[in-house]
Formats: sequence, C-alpha cells, structure tokens
Amino acid sequence: MNARRTTDLRLQDAPAHAALVERLRTAGCVFAEDEADLLLATGTAPDELERMVQQRVRGVPLEQILGWAEFGGLRIAVAPGVFVPRRRTELMLSQALMLAPPQPVVVELCCGSAALALALASTLPQVELYATDIDPAAVRCARGNLAGISGLAGVLLGDLYEPLPDSLAGRVDLLLANAPYVPSGSIRLMPPEARLYEPRLALDGGLDGLDVLRRIVAGAKRWLAPGGRLIVETSRSQTPASVAAFECHGLTARIVTSDELDATVVIGWPARPGSRDNRSGAGH
Repeated sequence: MNARRTTDLRLQDAPAHAALVERLRTAGCVFAEDEADLLLATGTAPDELERMVQQRVRGVPLEQILGWAEFGGLRIAVAPGVFVPRRRTELMLSQALMLAPPQPVVVELCCGSAALALALASTLPQVELYATDIDPAAVRCARGNLAGISGLAGVLLGDLYEPLPDSLAGRVDLLLANAPYVPSGSIRLMPPEARLYEPRLALDGGLDGLDVLRRIVAGAKRWLAPGGRLIVETSRSQTPASVAAFECHGLTARIVTSDELDATVVIGWPARPGSRDNRSGAGH
C-alpha cells in the first residue's frame, strides 16, 4: 500500500491536534501549533474544520479563514480579499496614542479593515474619526468593524483625501496611513497568502514602493491642524526616500523604529519657516 502524504490525511485519521499540526507544518506554516489551536477552537464541526484546514493548506491567510485578526489587543474582523492587519502596525498605534491631544480629530487613509482606527477609538475617550479606502470590500469591512463606535464621522469610499469633507481642512490632529509600500517588482517574492489572497492595490507601492506615500505627503499640509501629525508606515530601507518626500513638501520628519516589531514609521508636521531642525532619529 502506498503511504499517503500528510496533507492528504483527514483529521479523523489521527488524533486531531497532532495530525493537524503535522499537516500544517508540511504545508509550510511556520507557527503550525498556534494555528492548529486556533483552527480547532473555531471549526467545531468536523466538516467545517476540514474545510478551514484545506483553505489554509492552499495558502489562504489564517485571519481570513478565522474571520478575524488580533491587533492592539482586539479582534478585528477581516473579510476575504481584505488586507490583513500586521502586528508591526502596532508601532503606528503606540505613536498615535502618545501624540493624540484631548478630543482628537483622526483620519486613517488606506484604512483596509480599519484596525488602526478601531484600536484608537477603543482607547481614546473622545475622538472624531474618519476612515477612507479606495477598495469597496475594505470599506464594507471597515464599516462593520467601526459600527457603533462613538465619534465615528464616516467610513468613506474614495482615493486618499478625495472623499473627505472640505470642513476637515486644517482640523486633523492625527493623519494616519499604512499605505502600500512594496515595490512592484517585489510582489512576486511575497508569501502566497499575501500575494494571492490580498488585494494587490493594498500591497503594490509602485516602482520603488513609495508612489502612494508621496501622494499622501503631498496633500497632508492642507488637512493637518496646527500641531497635527502625519504618521506613515514604511520599511527601513525606504526611510531615506520617505524622509526626502516629507521634506520636499515642507514637513519636518522624525523616524521611529522598533526592533521587536520589525517596524518603521515616519512622523511629520509642517516645518517652521527657516527652520533646519528635522528632528530625525530612531526610537523604540
């Protein structure tokens, strides 16, 4: 009799947890034991569990299978085809919380599932919150996540600033954007779960990865309140070009990094006329 591959075994052929861990490990899942625990806790019926495992073996992101991702201590609903929140973006969250004034006006561009907006609104007692995305699937997901949030002014469909009301100009205290920043030529090198199951427009940042970031920076001064801050996520290798984009559009830039999260953000604000202090530096 020919031996079957582990990935061909159904769960009832062996004790559930051990069989599932081995199956996921064979499929290339690095955190097979943790994923097995989550799948077993979610798929309570055998047929449901088997369907979920088959999806994961094919490379579907675990978060899309479960229907949620953990971010900032919260469970964020994630719909199929919507960008999955990454833990590294918690650096943006911590910086935004540190910089938030009382009763802040917050805008999240490229919001995806609105994980960042939801985590902020769940922590800040009084907030006026807007979120935008160009992808209708992301907007639907974000509206579901933010439903019932006190202070929510709108989850708007459109390209970056385009759907924002003119009344917001000069009033935004925190302007947040985890925009796509993967260079187009590097998309093919990404893990299958991102490359095949997340929308390309949420990943592809153009030739050097910074096309969308530059557009965000170019329009930021119109929307920022006095003392307001623009916070964007980028990669360490893209930091010099990101800072150059800030300075090109009259924004002072400060770099914050986290080795633990493998994360880099750039924080910017309108430069004072004649000032040469860009306050750049690294922090954790």
